[in-house]
Amino acid sequence: MPNPKRKHSKARRDKRRSANSKVYASNLAVCSNCKKPRMPHRVCRYCGYYNGKPVLIIETAAEKKK
Repeated sequence: MPNPKRKHSKARRDKRRSANSKVYASNLAVCSNCKKPRMPHRVCRYCGYYNGKPVLIIETAAEKKK
């Protein structure tokens, strides 16, 4: 088996590793009920609707205080 003749520097190693670690912005869809942005294929956190149907009951801040 061939072996490396010289040691590779930490900078060279880290450049190679960092090439695959890009951060991408997530795609957002628009809720069909409240028109706010939400993650695709997820229940809307603001109104609780998914695919035009109510799935969750969302409490408002006033209802939580009571």
